Amino acid sequence: MHDAPSTPDGLVPVADYEKVSAERERYRELYLEALERCAMLERGIIAGKKAERFDGETPQLALSMLDMLLGEPKPAENQQQPTPSPETSPVREHERRSPGRRPLPEHLPRVEIEILPPEVQQAGLDAYKRIGQEVQEVLERRPASMVVVRLVRPKFIRKDELDALETRVVVAEAPERPIDRGLAGPGMLAMTIVHRWQDAQPLHRLEGIYARDGLDLARSTLCGWHEQLADLVEPIVDAMQRDAFEQPYLCTDATGVLVQAKEQCQRAHFWVLVAPERHVLFRFSHKHDGQAVDRLLAGYKGYLVADAATVFDHLYTPGKIVEVACWAHTRRYFCKALASDPGRAQHALSLIRALYKVERTIQDEGRKKRQQVRHDKAKPVVDAFFAWCDEQAAVVLSDTPIDKALGYARRQRDALRRFLDDDRLPLDNNISERNLRREVIGRKNWMFLGSDEGARANTVFVSLLASCQLHGVEPWAYLRDLFCLIHSWPAKRYLELAPAFWKQTLQHEDAQQILAANVFRPVTLVEHAPPT
Repeated sequence: MHDAPSTPDGLVPVADYEKVSAERERYRELYLEALERCAMLERGIIAGKKAERFDGETPQLALSMLDMLLGEPKPAENQQQPTPSPETSPVREHERRSPGRRPLPEHLPRVEIEILPPEVQQAGLDAYKRIGQEVQEVLERRPASMVVVRLVRPKFIRKDELDALETRVVVAEAPERPIDRGLAGPGMLAMTIVHRWQDAQPLHRLEGIYARDGLDLARSTLCGWHEQLADLVEPIVDAMQRDAFEQPYLCTDATGVLVQAKEQCQRAHFWVLVAPERHVLFRFSHKHDGQAVDRLLAGYKGYLVADAATVFDHLYTPGKIVEVACWAHTRRYFCKALASDPGRAQHALSLIRALYKVERTIQDEGRKKRQQVRHDKAKPVVDAFFAWCDEQAAVVLSDTPIDKALGYARRQRDALRRFLDDDRLPLDNNISERNLRREVIGRKNWMFLGSDEGARANTVFVSLLASCQLHGVEPWAYLRDLFCLIHSWPAKRYLELAPAFWKQTLQHEDAQQILAANVFRPVTLVEHAPPT
């Protein structure tokens, strides 16, 4: 911003000075607002809940900056300021009132320390009458609450056989453990699994954590435990997959992972299969190809929600598996075209946004209502979207981002329309991507898999942990009780031990009897409801 020109006597005209001052003040406001927006972008909050969110309006800040740089800016007092929305308004003074300090959970153990005034200590309690007390609670930390359970099994002989030539020694049988003659009990084993795959702590970090608590526990020992436990619970995951294949549709996706090899790490893949409201399953393969997909979905018939990867194409030819495409993937292509062709991209994104708006209105409705609303409101939007795509495909330049977006949508036309045929089908495959983040986050910590056996243990326990989260089951208590139950549980009823049915299983009389008879469980038991 240039200073106003001076008159021959060195004075600035009042009108020019006021004009320059107004411009400078307006420029300062825009500059500060831009800084605030940048800070919000860095914190990831300006875009709202979704990274690809599109509100259909040109950002007001960008227009104001263009007015200031390219044209004659309007005085600040004459400009009509838009009403800021909660998502785009600058951060103002913090108005939320603190609810106060929350009480500490009742289930935590308490140690009471009584602090007497110096006068009382000197004169003694007999010289004073106690009239009340003030109580404060302070949260402290002990080393990890590991405990050694000494299994003492007394030996007996009958008194009337003391003088006999042969006496029979009576001793109780050793309690059953998840790993036969293993060092760790069910609670300890469950905690190592939760730390490793729920909290994404690699083995070398766990080794250091336990060492700080005074326990030398080698990572090779932990790895051996988990491989043996994977053998124990893998039949449950297999039963979950058989049940998932009986559901009307599945969602799937994949991500890459490195596996340690002699010369250099080899690239492999994790697959996720989600039966919504039922199970989350993970599998491993060395290649991302048709054979891996065949092994993943062997025996399945029904709808498959997936991206447009070519590895799935051969599944749809026989007709046993029906393709359902993802509108979120379609939207992603148009988001990439916003920079080069904003007009067309914004129009497409507006139509897709209308579909999601319809879905939000019926997410809690019954099947009949969902089908009717989709037919009345979503179908006209879908028809308009593809009619517009056909019209624009003839006029856009080849190999541009908008051309690729239009081509993707048109190639996936039938699969994208599939959700209109069955009200149970989702609009996108986001549930697979959300669950696959478990492996992506873990991969940033442990970097690579040590072996195929390690990959198998990973997929077995991550399947159980992800399914626990789906059904609101606390993972440590689940695994602890699962290890207590599984040896005595009938193999034909393994599906009852899955997280989807866990809350009902705990109410069964036979499950309660087995848990009550386990000598390790009371040592770890803390009676409290897990946080929701």
